[in-house]
Order: sequence, then structure tokens, then C-alpha cells
Amino acid sequence: MNYFLTEEQQMIQELAAQIAREKIKPVRAQLDEQEEFPWEIMQVLAQADLFGLYIPEEYGGMGGGILENCLAIEQLAQACIGVATSFAASGLGAYPILLYGSEEQKQRYLPEVAAGKRLAAFGLTESSAGSDVSGIKTTAVRDGDHYLLNGNKQWITNGGEAEIYSVLALTDRSKGPRGASFFIVEKGDPGFSFGRKEKKLGIRASATRELIFQDCRIPKDRLIGREGIGFINAMKTFDKSRPGIAALGVGLSQGALDLAVEYARQREQFGKPIITFQAIQHKLANMAIKTEASRALLYAAARHMDTEPPDASKLAAMVKVFSGDVAMEVATDAVQILGGYGYMQDYPVEKMMRDAKILQIYEGTNEIQRNIIGQELNKEYSRIKETFF
Repeated sequence: MNYFLTEEQQMIQELAAQIAREKIKPVRAQLDEQEEFPWEIMQVLAQADLFGLYIPEEYGGMGGGILENCLAIEQLAQACIGVATSFAASGLGAYPILLYGSEEQKQRYLPEVAAGKRLAAFGLTESSAGSDVSGIKTTAVRDGDHYLLNGNKQWITNGGEAEIYSVLALTDRSKGPRGASFFIVEKGDPGFSFGRKEKKLGIRASATRELIFQDCRIPKDRLIGREGIGFINAMKTFDKSRPGIAALGVGLSQGALDLAVEYARQREQFGKPIITFQAIQHKLANMAIKTEASRALLYAAARHMDTEPPDASKLAAMVKVFSGDVAMEVATDAVQILGGYGYMQDYPVEKMMRDAKILQIYEGTNEIQRNIIGQELNKEYSRIKETFF
């Protein structure tokens, strides 16, 4: 199914699929085992102009939107969501600048991100502030023509590898979330350093590090927008980026399904391929149904969200929840179908099962996403005059 994709959108799919097939699949096991950041693949993606899919043409991008970005992420994720996460996380780091940055900031940073010359990263999570964004403690204090940042950010994707960081910090503690602001911090700024590279259950090809700010001095023109709009910027950024997490889930589901079907057609028990057994057919059927449903929801939501709709937060939460849960289920079922082989590292589904778990956790846990959906439903129905009882 092409889901009414334009010729250009199909070309994006095909290009990303080719890179996944030729560049990622042959090395995904090695990248996972050695926990190696995929710099060579990032360079290939840059040469293919995929980093700029969602960035306007005036800043060196392709002028596409959420859907175009998701199409590429999905294809890359079929091979490895560790690599695809490294790619997608640069967009997450760039969105605060794209949404609320000054024209000067956009001209300075976005062309390099679009060209893949410099990766970006998003600095929000702290040890005491993950799902509860209002719990951040990192501060930014004005000091003449500069700001001094102090605090730590934890579990930051692309940490240490990226050169551009969008960092949320409190400029007025007394106002809570309304006192938060975003800043652009560059790798190499004085007082900015990194913690150790985290050892993870999955997505091991991606880099996850702590960001450490100790009197980190940055020019005042690195403030994104104005003071006090950081929380709004973060929420708007997540509306743009969470469909990308859904695309990771769709891609992983498809990759696991492909492997499971291929194995079931070849593996024989009791003298015939196991795909002829009803139990296996039903499991594969459920995997296929949910994968296709996940893709359909993603494409429809991404198209709608590119129109800047008022229900963007609800849709972004819906696609992330559904695709993440489906990916975890499909990957687990793929391991079950492969049996003992599925549990071994020689077969990719073992890695896919480990990788899938993060989709239910990062960029807002699926529990938090359900909270968002419930809150938005409450708002919507409070505006409806009709009585349903």
C-alpha cells in the first residue's frame, strides 16, 4: 500500500530503505555488540540530504514536514532503531530552534543540521525530572551579556556526539514551569562537559550521556525565544517529534514481522513448514494486522499534524502509545516464533526485542501519553453541548 504518497514521498521511502538495506543491516549486529556510534552511516544519511527533510528550504532543508521525516525514520528503523534513533534525535534537538528561535539563530544553526554537518540533541530530562518536566533543577542566571548554566541533564540521546544542544533551564525558580527557558549550548562551551556513555539494554548504537553544566557561560543571544516560554517550547517540540518515535515503532514491527514470516516459511517441524500450522498463522496474522494499523494511524496523524491542528498533542500521544506497544508485542511474538533461535544473538529478533522496550519509555512514557490523551478528551468533551445519556 502506498497510502496516497506523492512521488517525492515514495522516493524518500526508497532512498531510506536502500540505505537501511545496504549500509545498516550488514553492520547492525556489530554496532549493537560494540556499542559503537554509527558515524559512517550518519555521513551517508547526510549525503542523501535526509537530515533536512523537515527543515524549510530557506534554511537549507527540503521543505517537508512530519510525514516526510517519519517516512525516512520508518525505513531506517526496519534495520536498526539504534541507528534510526541517532538520526531522529538530531531533529528533536533542532525543533526548539525551528519553532521559537530568532531568524539569526535559524540562519546560524539549521543549515548545518539540515546538511548533517553537525548533529543536534535535546537536553530536558534530569534525575528528578523525566515525565514531570516541571521538576527540572538546572538553572540559567543572567550575568551581563551572558548566562551561566548550572545543573545536569540525564540520559541525553546523541550526548557527546552532537555539537548543538537545546537545553531547558530555569531562569526564574519562583515561577516553576513558567520560569523555564531554552538555550543553545555548543559542544566546547566553557563549563560544559559529558558524563560516561551509558550501557543500555537496547538501541546500543545510539549514544546516551549525561550533560554537565558547571558555570557554563554562553552568550545571551543563545536564549531561544524569550525567557519563560521554555515549557511551551518543549511541549510543542514533543508534538512534532513523537510521531518520529511512532515511526521507529512501525519500522521495528515491520522488520520483526518480515523475519518471523521468512523463518516460519523455512523452518520445518513434523515434516512441514511451521507457517502451515494454524497457531503460527494466527500469531503472524495478528502481527501483520497491528503493524499495518500502526502504520495507517501514523501516516494519517502525521498528515493531519502537518496542518498545525489544535489536537496535535492528543494525536502525537496516540501514535506514540500505539506504535510503541505494538512494536513491543510484535518483537516478542517474533522471538516466540523463532523459538530457541529467536533467543540467540545470531538472529536479529533478539536485538529487536531489546530495542523495542525503549519505545514505551523515552520522549514521555506511554503512561504519561495516556494521561495526555485523557486530559485532551476531557477538554474536548467539555466543549460539546450534546448530552450522551
